[in-house]
Amino acid sequence: MDLTVETFESEMRAALASYDRHVVCIEKIPEDCETTLRSLLEKAIKAFVSRGPDLRHGIALDRHVTVILSQADGPRPLCAIYFNLFSPYAKKAPATAEAAQR
Repeated sequence: MDLTVETFESEMRAALASYDRHVVCIEKIPEDCETTLRSLLEKAIKAFVSRGPDLRHGIALDRHVTVILSQADGPRPLCAIYFNLFSPYAKKAPATAEAAQR
């Protein structure tokens, strides 16, 4: 089976509908999210097609979205799209234990 972004169009549409309705993202408007999803799907497809013989997944991610293609029993891999929890306002963790004691 030749995998393309269009192969996973239904999953992408469902994710975009959820994004538009439920996700608040200061850095990414819904139109940018669609562009990002297409790009990440292309990367996940490349990772899935070129994976090693003992590997089952192709993964692509950015700070806001993770796309995973997983080997399935049928000819078409499973596609999962996750929106990552992220806050630009979160405090950064100290780099060392010594810095945490200050």
